[in-house]
Amino acid sequence: MATNDKKLFLGGRLKRLRRDLGVTQSRMAEDLGVSASYLNLLERNQRPATAQILLRLADAYDLDLRSLSADDPGGGAGLEEVLSDSMFTDLGVSRHEAAEVAELSPGFAEAMTRLYRAYLDRGRLIDLGVFERPDGAAGLSSQSPTDWVRDLVSAQRNHFAELETVAETIVAAMKADPQDLGPAVRARLQEQFGIQTRVMPVETMAHSLRRYDHHRKRLMISETLAPASRIFAMCYQLGLMEAGEILTTLTNRFQAPDRATRQLLKVFLDNYLAAAIMMPYEPFLAAMQASGYDIERVRSRFGISYEQAAQRLTTLSRPGARGVPFFMMRLDAAGNISKRFAAGPFPFSRFGGACPRWNVHDSFKTPGRIITQVIETPDRERYFTLSRTVRRISGLQAGLEDELVIGLGCELKFAGKLVYARGLDIAAPAAVEIGPSCRICERPACPQRAAAPINRTLLVEEANKALSPFPFVS
Repeated sequence: MATNDKKLFLGGRLKRLRRDLGVTQSRMAEDLGVSASYLNLLERNQRPATAQILLRLADAYDLDLRSLSADDPGGGAGLEEVLSDSMFTDLGVSRHEAAEVAELSPGFAEAMTRLYRAYLDRGRLIDLGVFERPDGAAGLSSQSPTDWVRDLVSAQRNHFAELETVAETIVAAMKADPQDLGPAVRARLQEQFGIQTRVMPVETMAHSLRRYDHHRKRLMISETLAPASRIFAMCYQLGLMEAGEILTTLTNRFQAPDRATRQLLKVFLDNYLAAAIMMPYEPFLAAMQASGYDIERVRSRFGISYEQAAQRLTTLSRPGARGVPFFMMRLDAAGNISKRFAAGPFPFSRFGGACPRWNVHDSFKTPGRIITQVIETPDRERYFTLSRTVRRISGLQAGLEDELVIGLGCELKFAGKLVYARGLDIAAPAAVEIGPSCRICERPACPQRAAAPINRTLLVEEANKALSPFPFVS
């Protein structure tokens, strides 16, 4: 809220909000009961946002004001990573300048980030001797389908209200017990759509985990999938049958740049719907809040996996019924990130993995056990995190390991709501300082540093061996 002693400027956030909502400046001005010129001044940070404007925003667009006034977790950090490239070293652009540009011109910051990503992708293709897309189409997309969908989901805070409503309608029609959802989904597929579900041997499924035979109306699920994943596969198919047109309409609304991206987005949206069917919003949120977000207890109640529960926690952003705003990432033993979602602010690195000082990596040493940590990012924000290994597929061929780690966290101020933080001194916790990718991290004396910051000079001294493998001039 705006106060008398501290003016609140939200220009960049208002622009992003308009972009995400798809409304014009004149339309938003009309919704807020102000002139278009006044809204233009607000967006250019030439006028502070008053309490009245904030309340009108919340009323007109059903917003949680906390999300509007929260620091932007991505724009400045993404632009900072771009500017850390050696081609920009001589410019000496500071972290403050990057954050200021991202705040005042979020569209420009996003354009720079996309352009840089395209530059990296084009360089890799040239290195490989690839100059055309496999389908023979001319030109190259400026953004990979995965990155495009990730950015879209991030802009939506991983919450899709329409799909939540559809899921609740489907669940109500089945009248199923959440603890025994599988038989109800199987029966509905059969009775409403004539689809038979079969669990098939791994030899038959070859490299597929789920396959639908349209002509025979048969859903085949690999025997290697755990029970919760088998139910998810059925919910995924049920989502396509029950809400295929809605999924297509929603996909088209976001105007993906090419067919591959559209298909990936539709698959993501149906995955979201399947999760919402397995974990209906209100019962799931109520169970989490009542248990202190005890994932193990709640997953038993809903017959879900740890990963399914963790990912669902990042979607609980319904206005008037919000859960703790979690962020989540999934990574392998090499540090590659295959999933990242956030309902609240967290500065994910766009071009690198997780900092090695974050104990999410240590989970591989303690399989199946939840480990916690308080981390502090360079912007002095603190987060409570918990990490655990998961396995999704059993009976794999020897050598094909499927062990991954799920890292889950929230701002430290919410930790008091979590059973995992009991006994933690939230006012003065022992926090581990982490950073983004090493090339832009300016934390000194880090023994796990893999490179000196690109905007700092490497300090090499014959008479002294520093704690960090790459000491630099501060």
